[in-house]
Parts: sequence; structure tokens; C-alpha cells
Amino acid sequence: MATNQTLKNQLANKAKNTEAAPPSPAQTIAAYLKKMGPEIEKALPSHMNADRMARIALTTIRTNPKLLECSVPSLLGAVMQAAQLGLEPGLIGHCYLVPFKNGKTGQYEVQFIIGYKGMIDLARRSGNIESIYAHAVYANDTFEYEYGLHPKLVHKPAMTERGEFIGAYAVAHFKDGGYQFEFMPKEEIEKRRKRSKAANAGPWMTDYEEMAKKTVIRHMWKYLPISIEIQQQAAQDEVVRKDVTAEPEPVEYIEAEAFEVPMESETPQQEEIVFDAE
Repeated sequence: MATNQTLKNQLANKAKNTEAAPPSPAQTIAAYLKKMGPEIEKALPSHMNADRMARIALTTIRTNPKLLECSVPSLLGAVMQAAQLGLEPGLIGHCYLVPFKNGKTGQYEVQFIIGYKGMIDLARRSGNIESIYAHAVYANDTFEYEYGLHPKLVHKPAMTERGEFIGAYAVAHFKDGGYQFEFMPKEEIEKRRKRSKAANAGPWMTDYEEMAKKTVIRHMWKYLPISIEIQQQAAQDEVVRKDVTAEPEPVEYIEAEAFEVPMESETPQQEEIVFDAE
């Protein structure tokens, strides 16, 4: 039978081993995020909370363990980038933290990518847009559009078996009663995807249609009543920050190896959308 002294020794050894155990990568990141709390608070817009941002960022990191293999400064820099733009990373689709291997340094870093819903959120902040949205178009949908003096857009999604993805369009309604729409066929979307440094990584691989909708919104961006400040924010896309104080930099040396990022799938809704100037 164990004596009191034996039990005390076992408890003491257990406590000693626990103290000696190094923190896990996730615990290390959590500690950094807690320390960054005041800086995150300063960067966030008034409607967002630093604690919530830190929790969402930590959940995103735990969901994709490959992020823990990236340099801590670039990971924290991506979180700060999200905070400064007031966009939440992860399944909500505002923005994504995508790990990649820097082909120049051989080190894994984190690329910040604005999502479709993030672009929508930035556009709405202008105060001049009543609503803005985008939809994917499939081969079996009823779809017509034309530009010119009397622009027209008709989209009736097929109820079943919608067929292959053939393009995407975006629509913005202005508070003054006007509207703007743009359609982009898949061929054009593919050209733009291939120009991206993240063409073979992250959301382009796991959530293609969401990125296609984002692409057509960005194409329409120049026609929208959006402030210079918002335009500059939207330009901070597909970037890397070497640390929380560094300026965002475009990704120049990305290797072919890509990491999958868990995404939220969106089931297309059945709807009829008609625009006619007359």
C-alpha cells in the first residue's frame, strides 16, 4: 500500500513534469494573441471586439494545423491585417489565412486573402451602396444579359442538375436608385486566377465559386461609388506581412505546394433575378 510520503512524492514529480513541459504551438500563439490584444483593439473598427477577433483567429489556426508550421511573425501579421480591415478570418468567408512555402527562403509563411463576403463588407462601408451581391451561373440555368443603352440581366437558376459552372455576375444597388452589374465568363475568371500568386492554393482550390464571385466584384469595383480609403483597403489582398508592424507585401515566391483550407460550402439558392432599364 502506498504511504503518504509516496503519494506526496508522486504528486510532486507530476507537478514538476507539468511545469517542465514546453507549451504547444497553439498555446504559444494564444499567448501572443493575448499580448497583442491592445494593438488589435486599436486597429479594429468600433463594431468589433478584440477578444472576439483573437478567439476567431485562434479557432482558424487550430482548424488548419499547417498554420502552426508558419513563421509566427507572418501569422500574427496576417491576424493584424484582418483586424485593420475589420474582417473576420475563417468559415464566415470574410478573409482567409493561407499557409504557403516561400520558394525564396524555404520558410512557411501566411498569406492574407480577402474573401467574397469580405469584399461585400468593404463595399457596403462606403455608405453609398444599398445592397451588393454576386451569383454563380451554371450551364442549365436560364441566363441572359446585355449591355448598351438598355442593359438587362435575367437569371433563373435550374431547379435540379444545374450543370457546369460557366461564369459569375455581381450586382450593386445604389442608394440614389441606380445600379451596376457585371458578368464574367469562366474563361475570363480563369485568366485572372492564373495571374494570382494563390492560383493553386487555399480558397481557389477549396472554394472556387466563392473566389469567382469575388473576382467579378473586384472587376466591378472601379464603377462603384467607393471612397479612396476603401479602395486602398481592398487592394491589400493576397499579401504577406513579415510581422505586425511591417507593411503588407505581395507574394513573389510561392512554391507549388498548396495547403487546403477548410471552407464553408454554400448551397445555391433558387431565385429569379431580373433587371431591365425600361
